[in-house]
Amino acid sequence: MRFFFLALLLIVAGGAVPLLCIRRPGAVRALAVTAMAGGCLIGAFDAVAKLFAPEPVSISLAFLNEFSLTFKLDPLSAFFLAAVFAIGMLAAIYSVHYLDAAARPTRTAVHYFLFALLLAAMALVTAADNIIAFALCWELMSLTSLGLVLYDYEQGPNRKAAYFYAVFSQVGVMCIVAAFALIHAHTGAFGLDGAAGLPDKIKIWVFVLAFVGFGSKAGIFPVHIWLPHAHPAAPSHISALMSGVMLKIGIYGILRLYAVMDWHTPLAGRLVLIAGLVSGILGVIYALGQHDLKRLLAYSSMENVGIMLMGMGVGMIGAAAGKPIMAVLGFTGALWHVWNHAIFKSLLFMGAGMVLHHTGTRTMDLLGGLGKRMPITAGAFFVGAMAICGLPPFNGFASEFFIYLGGFSGVALAKTDFVLSVVSIVALALIGGLALATFSKAMGVIFLGEPRSAAAAKAHESGWCMLLPMLVLAAACVLVGVFPGVLLTMVLKATAALGLGYGRVPLEPFAELTVGISRAALLLVAAVALLLGLRAWFYRGKIVTAAGTWGCGFARPTARMQYTGTSYAASILAFFRAAAPLGEEHPAIRGRFPDRTYYISHVQDLAERHLGHLVVRPVQRFFDRLRWVQHGDIHMYIGFILIAIVVALVFV
Repeated sequence: MRFFFLALLLIVAGGAVPLLCIRRPGAVRALAVTAMAGGCLIGAFDAVAKLFAPEPVSISLAFLNEFSLTFKLDPLSAFFLAAVFAIGMLAAIYSVHYLDAAARPTRTAVHYFLFALLLAAMALVTAADNIIAFALCWELMSLTSLGLVLYDYEQGPNRKAAYFYAVFSQVGVMCIVAAFALIHAHTGAFGLDGAAGLPDKIKIWVFVLAFVGFGSKAGIFPVHIWLPHAHPAAPSHISALMSGVMLKIGIYGILRLYAVMDWHTPLAGRLVLIAGLVSGILGVIYALGQHDLKRLLAYSSMENVGIMLMGMGVGMIGAAAGKPIMAVLGFTGALWHVWNHAIFKSLLFMGAGMVLHHTGTRTMDLLGGLGKRMPITAGAFFVGAMAICGLPPFNGFASEFFIYLGGFSGVALAKTDFVLSVVSIVALALIGGLALATFSKAMGVIFLGEPRSAAAAKAHESGWCMLLPMLVLAAACVLVGVFPGVLLTMVLKATAALGLGYGRVPLEPFAELTVGISRAALLLVAAVALLLGLRAWFYRGKIVTAAGTWGCGFARPTARMQYTGTSYAASILAFFRAAAPLGEEHPAIRGRFPDRTYYISHVQDLAERHLGHLVVRPVQRFFDRLRWVQHGDIHMYIGFILIAIVVALVFV
């Protein structure tokens, strides 16, 4: 594992460099990003090599002379690790032009240090092989990401976002620790390999606790309410990293625990599938109703996590029912979507960051016409939008297609599993349709039409360090969509590592599916290219003129007469108003000469509306009552430390 730790050493060293040379931010930032990107590149190549290694590699380190920190790289951890390093490298490059180091050198230096620690923590979580190592690295991941969310801490909404994130992170950690405590209580060891011998009743509790804990990090409904607050608050390359990779660490935790417990029961599959159905449908409905671009993308992440859970649920049900094809299709589709979502969601957040960086706003109804002013960003965002909708020939299609096939395989089952399989197929179709409405809204309101504000009218495109990662990710969306077999072998290796009892998962049947997808994608690309060629042929030699759009009889139409995102989505949201109630604020118009009025609308998140009263506010009241501890007397602080030491000695 020397290359793994070499990569982490380079990443952390790169993050520490700006702290040592704050007075020279430009050169130091370039050095830091070079070291971090180089470490990520080494780590990505090593992860891919470990994915195809014949045997897992492991290492154990002494900790406090009482415990050991054990790390192991098997195909499942290497699969997630490759995504961590690949997206981390592109996010680091993107940050060069996104962050203005000269304006706030100290804050930027701290940011890079936390950025590097977050990358290292996520990598260590995927490699952790015992309870102590996993818990320590998980907490480090939570704390560093919290610091990154607080980059612009002067703004009140950002502090609120960090508070939400801290509460749900720690609630999640408590559930994970409780699950680990049950494992340790029954096995007497800190290793995870003894979880397979737990009694079935204990396995139920362990799985449910861990599912809630890991689900909180993954953004599963209803413990997702930190998600739409944290992503808009964080810098855009951190939003890309958190959504594209960190949410998947929660998915990894669920899969890892499922694998080590060897618990193939319909109950687990049904729980995961139902959670995926609810998260996927509500996530895309809430995304459709957003006015803030980064909030829209955050809710869309919840939707895609729901799709992954649906695939996992289908796979678990298939494994419990003794249906190998259904199990492999479900898990393969879910794991494939992990990588696909990492690619296109990172691209979309980087596109949103480019828009924010050059216009100063995330409010979609203040934008418009950016396609002419920022053509590369518009093209890349369009590719990401089509990919996230699951449309061919882009990468999102293949993974969802496999989940569809897994759902159709479940139609042969009986009773509850039959109903859930049918519902999963219908839900995937519904999610795809709503996602298309969501991103056609975003694409149209932001990049088409006329500018709705002076900032949008003056926007321009600059910063190749921001454009290059977007172009790489857009190319990956097309490449994986047209040639899905590029990732298939990696995905099947990770699926085989789940220990489903099928031995080596055969490549041939699934390779035939990807060949069919590839042929259809190439045919579609050829048809589009032919139409563009014919258009160019028929227009050659002709004079093409430009004229204003018909103004519907208005003598002087303005940009305010365009459709807004609110009006575009209104009819769809009205149909789902029971799940997404619409809050409106508009004073009545009175008198012959009424004052200037306004209209504000927002979709209400049911979980945030109700769960905040059950979780967030009680936690806030509890800690408010503990503020007397912070009275500034150093003698009292020393006394607290001594009491803690005495209590620890008594129990140890």
